Amino acid sequence: MKSLITITGALTIWLLASVYAQAQETTTKTQTAVEQLSALKEKIIQEEKDALKVEVERINSLLNSDGVTEAEGELLKQKAAEKHALNIENRLAIIDNKIALLKRNDNGENYEDEPGMIIRIGTSDSENDNVLYIGPKNKKRKYDRRTTSDLVFAFGLNNAITEGESLQDSDFKVAGSRFAELGWAWKTRVFDNSNWLRIKYGVSFQFNGLKPTDNRFFVDTGEETELETYPLNLNKSKFRMDNLVVPVHFEFGPSKKIEHDDYFRYSTKNQLTVGFGGYVGINLSTRQKLKFEEDGKDQKLKLKGDYNTNNFIYGLSGYIGWQGVAVYAKYDLNTIFKNNPIAQHNVSLGLRFDVD
Repeated sequence: MKSLITITGALTIWLLASVYAQAQETTTKTQTAVEQLSALKEKIIQEEKDALKVEVERINSLLNSDGVTEAEGELLKQKAAEKHALNIENRLAIIDNKIALLKRNDNGENYEDEPGMIIRIGTSDSENDNVLYIGPKNKKRKYDRRTTSDLVFAFGLNNAITEGESLQDSDFKVAGSRFAELGWAWKTRVFDNSNWLRIKYGVSFQFNGLKPTDNRFFVDTGEETELETYPLNLNKSKFRMDNLVVPVHFEFGPSKKIEHDDYFRYSTKNQLTVGFGGYVGINLSTRQKLKFEEDGKDQKLKLKGDYNTNNFIYGLSGYIGWQGVAVYAKYDLNTIFKNNPIAQHNVSLGLRFDVD
């Protein structure tokens, strides 16, 4: 009997101690959450002050550049101060409500939004935000984003300009010779208060294809690369150069400034875009594909070699676009082959898509 009383008493004491410890832990969690939210109030006030400072500096720059009068400037500053004062008031009220919720329930739960991570590929309402975003889902927008990024894809017709000949006399099929380009580009606004000039730069893979006419294919003779007639009837003869290049363009054109409460963006939507620049890079590989019929069977040859092509690639390029679609042209200043007596330069014309 004494043993049962002892065990019962011990269990009672342990249970009461556990309940007390849990209550203490819950109270500690609540206090910690309240302290964190209270500290957040100071951070909110400082954020709004910093944002107001940036806005006042922007207004001061307008006084010097855009002909805004002192009176107009003071009015803009007053409106900015009122806006950020209301922001502080509203945001602090949210924090106070969360603190009251925690104290009232006293359950240790933190009702702050979960931080979390997201992967976002483009948005319809984010003017000049990056097409690819990986990070906190509640990250505050940057007030002024001068650099953005996008995916670049282009394709079209390809050919070679031969010294002393016109494209009409080309050794390559006009419709059959094609190019493609895939890359990633960054665009940076040059001026603080204007978006009429941007620098666009990045990295791209270029695939330039040539299809010889008259049943011919390329032959590396050791000293130069020549077109020769194939002994069998060719169903397909394709020569391809794969390049890795770094394009740089100066991009011009009007844009619309879109202002929000806590950020602004420049948009080139529904605006004409013109870019002119060039590219430098290296030749990654050169290959040929031949298809023909021999002894009643379809045959395919894939030939990979040096073919005396230039390893260093550089040229000029430009585009004129609207709504992310542009007419795109590029021209290699380097010759296709190193030692050939007649110079040939690769040239391309097609469509370019900037997906932002």
